[in-house]
Amino acid sequence: MTTAAAHTPAVRAARPEEAAELAWLAALTFPLACPAGTPVATMAAHIADRLSPVRFRTWARSPEHALLVAAGTGDVPEPVGYALVSFGLPDGAAERDALLAATGDEGPYAELSKIYVHPGAQGSGVAGALMDASVAAAAALAVDHGHPGAPLWLGTNGENARAQAFYRKHGFDVVGRRTYEVGGVQHDDVVMLRAAS
Repeated sequence: MTTAAAHTPAVRAARPEEAAELAWLAALTFPLACPAGTPVATMAAHIADRLSPVRFRTWARSPEHALLVAAGTGDVPEPVGYALVSFGLPDGAAERDALLAATGDEGPYAELSKIYVHPGAQGSGVAGALMDASVAAAAALAVDHGHPGAPLWLGTNGENARAQAFYRKHGFDVVGRRTYEVGGVQHDDVVMLRAAS
């Protein structure tokens, strides 16, 4: 009999040479988080523009980012999940305003930009392991950039109740709203903030 610890997925920093594998995983998982009815062409345009191997290679090398990868756990090929944490100021005014109002901190902030798991590995603990590693990576980025204790936030689709429930389980609460562009189409997101621990 095996223990739960034996099945805990290993999470580590991604390597630049894994960019193609991570882009493949992004292309597989990103559509699962989109609202029902999102046109395939819209999702494909977003994936090609923002989730390319070049982007993943850049993130793996960037001091402002922590790109994390979860190793395989059985029959599902590696990688089975990834997360991206970035450090800086949000791109949009809606996010900046919501975070300032919620924290009183003008930034910079850590952002959990992406966290995705292969459909065949969902329910196996991969998402939780990626979240734990992302929180630790966010704290390390904040220290590295001279802003220890910086707030950690994320944006997720307002219709994705499953994702929001997962984030709430890990200490995030909704503090605002924003629009997010997917392939030239605007979607309504919620802005979520993790309470300081």
